[in-house]
Amino acid sequence: MTEPKKSLKRTLVGKVVSDKRAKTVTVLIERRVKHELYGKIVGKSSKYHAHDEKGEYKLGDMVEITESRPISKTKNWVATRLVQKAVAV
Repeated sequence: MTEPKKSLKRTLVGKVVSDKRAKTVTVLIERRVKHELYGKIVGKSSKYHAHDEKGEYKLGDMVEITESRPISKTKNWVATRLVQKAVAV
């Protein structure tokens, strides 16, 4: 019997902070980690450029990004699905 293979690619969920570039969105990933020396919980963040072929994700959307082969100099991630639509102000 063969079991379905689990994907080894990392997935992250974050907010789109820029959609100005063609076929690219900038996604901000925020996480909370414990400081190694002092033990305090600290907020850390990272920005990733993710490939968005159809240009469907807009500013403020929560999206899931998945690791992929390098697409350009700075793009190693692909936006895979919309988690939550941005709320209109």
